[in-house]
Amino acid sequence: MPQTAASPDSASLSKKTGARPEQAGASHRWWVLALIGLAQLMVTLDATIVNIALPSAQADLGFSDGDRTWIVTAYSLAFGSLLLLGGRIADLFGRKLAFLTGVGGFAAASAVAGAATNFEVLVTGRALQGVFGALLAPAALSLLTTTFTDAKERAKAFGIFGAIAGSGAAVGLLLGGVLTEYADWRWTLYVNVALAAVPLVGGWLLLRRTGREPGAKLDIPGTVLVTTGLFALVYGFSMAESHDWGSPRSWGFLAAGAVLLAAFTWWQTRAAHPLLPLRVLLDRNRGASFAAMLVSAAGMFGVFLFLTYYLQLYLGLSPVETGLAFLPMVGALMVAATLSTSVLIPRIGPKTVVPLGMALGAVGLIWLTRLGLDSTYAADVLPAVVVTGLGIGLVMAPGMSLATSGVAAEDAGVASASVNTMQQVGGSIGTALLNTLAAGAATSYLSGRDATSKIVQAHAALESYSTAYWWSAAFFAAGALITILLYRRGTPTPTAADAPAVHM
Repeated sequence: MPQTAASPDSASLSKKTGARPEQAGASHRWWVLALIGLAQLMVTLDATIVNIALPSAQADLGFSDGDRTWIVTAYSLAFGSLLLLGGRIADLFGRKLAFLTGVGGFAAASAVAGAATNFEVLVTGRALQGVFGALLAPAALSLLTTTFTDAKERAKAFGIFGAIAGSGAAVGLLLGGVLTEYADWRWTLYVNVALAAVPLVGGWLLLRRTGREPGAKLDIPGTVLVTTGLFALVYGFSMAESHDWGSPRSWGFLAAGAVLLAAFTWWQTRAAHPLLPLRVLLDRNRGASFAAMLVSAAGMFGVFLFLTYYLQLYLGLSPVETGLAFLPMVGALMVAATLSTSVLIPRIGPKTVVPLGMALGAVGLIWLTRLGLDSTYAADVLPAVVVTGLGIGLVMAPGMSLATSGVAAEDAGVASASVNTMQQVGGSIGTALLNTLAAGAATSYLSGRDATSKIVQAHAALESYSTAYWWSAAFFAAGALITILLYRRGTPTPTAADAPAVHM
């Protein structure tokens, strides 16, 4: 990679781009991408890797079925509610510091959870994973945004990053299955310690330190409002999943979350130093991208959650084989993610590409509704997951790129946190809603039939899965309509943040 001495041009470039000189001239940026990608993989793996290990952990530590949900909920509550705060901390105190603290803290929390001798320690470790994940995830994406400023390189980088983010859940299923089957459930947590070593050391050596923004302050009232609002929202959806929508613990927290987030939005128009400046959200392409991330995250859980059940219970696949069954989808996702940002978006724009991805996601999920007792993987599952993977790849990578494109350097962290928040809230909505609808479909099917019959029970389960796939397809169909209406026509106009980089 050619290097030139720093010159006055680099300073003038940083003024035009909004990037600091040390970021605009980031050397070894492809190595930086590898470090950021590995750290992001570590976070996204935890959405699914621990799930496969839960039965083994429950047998080992002796906690109840009711307590088991808290192993997942503790992580999602901490992660979802603190993301915007984590993003602003990265903007205020430096992305390198936030990134390294997030990686190191996540590894330490994983070690605590892996070494748990009782349920309480395990839940505490999972909650701490969420806390440090909320610092790590937006710092990683904002580092990517400020490191890659050349339009072509940025497209390639976001294609790779989007592929990692989109495939992490599927890779987690495979890795979780391998570790649980051939090692021990604790290694689904210990593996993060090994994964963290490279980005921790590499980040210390390669990332440039950034200072505090002059005059910037933390918006304390905004922080309290959005943190409690997101907590109430995620908790309300979690309770709807484990209880029902009529429970006060469900609708009460959902209502409180909506009120608090409305108050947060009002406050951001009044605050001198807003936690989430509304200029970050009000750009039309950026707003469409946030909506795309929310809707696609809600729809994706229909694939990972219910198809996992089907593969294991009806096709008789082991946890490892189940993980392998998702690899074609991962491959399709990676190809689509890379092509979408480097070839398709620059030529035909997001107004065609992202809705096309949403439509493919809907088609893949509708295809899965045909699965029955006599279906096979090669003929019935494989084509559907490949089509779905192509669709998700066409949505996630462009969504992440456009949601952070053109953002001023001082807002890069909070814009990145907003992307992650949309994904987390979308995932919470999808999980709760689909589980509730699936359970209701199974109950309706059993009504008036012999519920003790094995074949009736099997068909009831298939009916529940099919219902979940139809609703997931509806999420993607709605996403297609929303994005085709919101995205601007034509290719994205190069912005200050996309100006050519100066190599130092």
